[in-house]
Amino acid sequence: MAVLTYIESSNGKIKKSGFELASYACELAKQTNSSAIAITINCPDTSEIANYGIDKVLKVNSDSLNEFNAKLYSDVISQASTNFDCDRIVLSSSSDSKYLAPLLAAKIDASYLNNVISLPSNLNPFTVRRTAFTNKAFSDTSSSSKNIIIGLSNNSFGLVENSVSLSEEDFQVNLENSNLAVESTEKASGTISIADADIVVSAGRGMKGPENWNLIEDLANTLGAATACSKPVSDMGWRPHSEHVGQTGKPVATNLYIAIGISGAIQHLAGINSSKIKVVINNDPEAPFFKAADYGVVGDAFEVVPKLNEKLKEFNLQNS
Repeated sequence: MAVLTYIESSNGKIKKSGFELASYACELAKQTNSSAIAITINCPDTSEIANYGIDKVLKVNSDSLNEFNAKLYSDVISQASTNFDCDRIVLSSSSDSKYLAPLLAAKIDASYLNNVISLPSNLNPFTVRRTAFTNKAFSDTSSSSKNIIIGLSNNSFGLVENSVSLSEEDFQVNLENSNLAVESTEKASGTISIADADIVVSAGRGMKGPENWNLIEDLANTLGAATACSKPVSDMGWRPHSEHVGQTGKPVATNLYIAIGISGAIQHLAGINSSKIKVVINNDPEAPFFKAADYGVVGDAFEVVPKLNEKLKEFNLQNS
């Protein structure tokens, strides 16, 4: 038996979440006295994964897989899990993995445990801790299934560095009986994706219009952050839906989340509650976001944000 982890990539490079998955898979393999194997799809350079304990990676290369398709990707992973006798599969909590996980579970007759934040506390039955009620509570969940798929919550386990020698193997998959229809996707416009960002700068209707978004983008550039927005902003077409974060958008679990001009509706707070540090800038001292924030600034964003950006640039220059 072995532990298999699917390492996502973007533009041919491993996503940051992949290193956390590799760390988790290797630690899980130690617990279960098995080995850890990674699988990538159309990712030329996988060498960095060896820094986190993975010593074997299966590389799948196919033009049919250039665009994400949940059915095709679940086929690929199921074939790898069968060929290498993997009874534990570790996935991320990205939107792509959440789409393919149920299909994969059906193919290999597995239990799917999502929002996992820890290694198993017990192996028989397999018991892990998961977040529940939009990250307001925890649940210790057990499964006695032979095959188990673990959806690791982003930024919950951390990185465990353990440099090893890496063996790369080209893995041939059979896609003849798969549905080759390509699903439409929307690409985010930012230089840093929300899923991979340590810092997210997000804004809402308090910015008054899309013409003012340069303030948000400038601050994000200074911080090396991704940009995001609230649901009303994406609904009005100010920003692409790919930037919408919240319970009905993309979940965010960053080290730092800065909310500018966002009142803090419960759906938005539920989607960003896993972020470690939350900062809010709002001119309404009664905005619900202040109750959830670690730090808050009551003030006009059009005055606060440029001054904050200026100070951060000065700090970067002094410490470069």
